[in-house]
Amino acid sequence: MKDTTLSSTHEALGAKMVPFAGYNMPVQYEGVNIEHETVRTSVGVFDVSHMGEFLIEGPHALELIQNVSSNDASKLEIGKAQYSCLPNDDGGVVDDLIIYKLKEETYLLVVNASNIEKDWNWISSKNDVGAEMRDLSEAYSLLAIQGPKAVEAMQSITSHDLSAIKFYNFVVGDFAGVENVIISATGYTGSGGFEIYCKNTEVKQIWDKVFEAGADFGIKPIGLAARDTLRLEMGYCLYGNDIDDTTSPIEAGLGWVCKFNKDFTNSDALKAEKEHTPENKLVAFKLDERGVPRHGYDIVDSSGKTIGKVTSGTMSPSLGIGIGMGYVPTVFSKVDSKIFIQVRKKAIPATVVKAPFYKG
Repeated sequence: MKDTTLSSTHEALGAKMVPFAGYNMPVQYEGVNIEHETVRTSVGVFDVSHMGEFLIEGPHALELIQNVSSNDASKLEIGKAQYSCLPNDDGGVVDDLIIYKLKEETYLLVVNASNIEKDWNWISSKNDVGAEMRDLSEAYSLLAIQGPKAVEAMQSITSHDLSAIKFYNFVVGDFAGVENVIISATGYTGSGGFEIYCKNTEVKQIWDKVFEAGADFGIKPIGLAARDTLRLEMGYCLYGNDIDDTTSPIEAGLGWVCKFNKDFTNSDALKAEKEHTPENKLVAFKLDERGVPRHGYDIVDSSGKTIGKVTSGTMSPSLGIGIGMGYVPTVFSKVDSKIFIQVRKKAIPATVVKAPFYKG
């Protein structure tokens, strides 16, 4: 099992550490609900240094990225980022990712920790155009500073106007006394904030200065458990739960990142699927009665017939009700459709809703 540079720091803070994607990671410090509320109301910091970073460079960098990713990376300008996915040849998804345009002919691809090796091998297998590829994952750290007070709390440790960085835009500059840091207005919580990319040798200094700067704003370290409840309240997909090698991006509601004005891996089949409506769709649902839906629970219809599975589920800390996502036949996917979640021996009624669950 690998440690991040900050693993000992988390342990010293009393974090409960768990294995996650091959890394020793903090799952919680004070408790999921407290940490969740901190991010929704003030500012919290996640160590997500287990994520993978690939640098794709050279005159053929864009050509490779356009081939392997579903979104249209030609639309990216320097200083902008884009959410996308890597379709496989069989209708599923290799991974979802964020693509950053750092310079002309230089892109940073940020991938899920559990998929680093798989993604690298997949992209390499498609690189018949000679793009330069470098795996920076082992050398770089990533902090997510999230919450409505993130801008105000962090402004004192950078010369950049943080309030001027729009969503899915970034700057490269000084942060916490370190130069050439990527300050990106991205994150997976739905409460605003930044993601900070730096070298492993710099992350402890940045972590310490971030907590000094945020002290008056109630800043706290946040574990992966709250990261999961925060992203689920926004209806964001988690790779391995809601999307994987067998789920179609069209079924998963990711048709908006599939741009059919270009050719990419399996684009013809995905375009046909979008035009003819997929058999199943990923839906968001709220329980109508008390209960907690969990990953793997059956979704059933009014007669008790199994029609799908819960892919993500939790008791929403913000809403105080059971929420989740899962795949159901398209006929059950309309908003206000009634479905049932099999929680042990009881089929609890639920209503299909439009994500996000949390509207801030």
